[in-house]
Amino acid sequence: MQGNFFVKPFRFLSQWRSLPPYELISYVFMYASVPMLAYGIQPYNLGILRVIVFTILTLYSGFFAALIWNDITDADIDAIAHPDRPIPSGRISSRRFFGIALIFSASTFIFAILTSVWCFFLVGFTALFVTFHDKYLKKRVKIPAYSEIFTPLQWVTVAIFGFLAIWTAIPQEEEIVVNLPILGSLKTSSSAVLQMLLLVVFTYFTDNAHDLAEGIVDAEGDRKHGVRTYATSFGEKTAARVSFFMFFISGPLGVLLFLYTPLSWFFLVPLLAIWLYTLSFSYKLLTARSLDEMRKLGVVVGRKGFDYFLFSYDLIFLDILIQVLLQYIS
Repeated sequence: MQGNFFVKPFRFLSQWRSLPPYELISYVFMYASVPMLAYGIQPYNLGILRVIVFTILTLYSGFFAALIWNDITDADIDAIAHPDRPIPSGRISSRRFFGIALIFSASTFIFAILTSVWCFFLVGFTALFVTFHDKYLKKRVKIPAYSEIFTPLQWVTVAIFGFLAIWTAIPQEEEIVVNLPILGSLKTSSSAVLQMLLLVVFTYFTDNAHDLAEGIVDAEGDRKHGVRTYATSFGEKTAARVSFFMFFISGPLGVLLFLYTPLSWFFLVPLLAIWLYTLSFSYKLLTARSLDEMRKLGVVVGRKGFDYFLFSYDLIFLDILIQVLLQYIS
């Protein structure tokens, strides 16, 4: 009976959304990849391993917390667009889901403070923004496409968190030093800041590209509840055009990451292959002739686009890991 009490929540979470096993595994690589990139190609010690582990635990807890909060706040929209999700389908009550969200949110803050005080405050700022965005802003702010302009900022936090963890927990350079009360010191360099900014911009465009495609599918529900996406603000066809443009831009941004970070050809070649593959589906969405066809393709492009986004981070992880291991071998 006691074992069942602990097993049931995890069993529910594994089935609550149709998240493929490869996606759940890929998040581990994704969250580890950024501090590894910021740390660079050098021998590992307990310090960097500690930062990587706490980064994974913080961001994974935050991932589940954000998804659950989104399901709670968007229950009315999901009743139209995603009736199979837990609350609209009646598999769980909003009150019970609220309790699960609080557990994951608390875990996020605990692991963040164990990383560094700077990371704790970054998580706090992101949590506040996501809460107000999901609960109030995206249904009330009148700016066209507001929801999809700001939604990717949740994933941008992944790129910032990993670099911030290195700069504050185990700084590598002291060209730029920032000391603030309570937060403590941050030490980095202009080249490291450039690397982070490139990853931030790549993340924003790549994630938003697939969001826009999915927004075409959700447009009917979003219109009824006043959510301003590209599809509801400018029409589905314009959303498809902007999505294709963002997918297109993400390729050159990947090349810039290769040029200005420690990443090697092992990252660039497969990235460009996946980029071209995803871009071909985005082009089909762009040239779709009917709204019904666009909605069907929107589901496909949304899934393939998110896989492209996720795998790009996985490639960063594998590239850095291989380069570090080769150092030990040689």
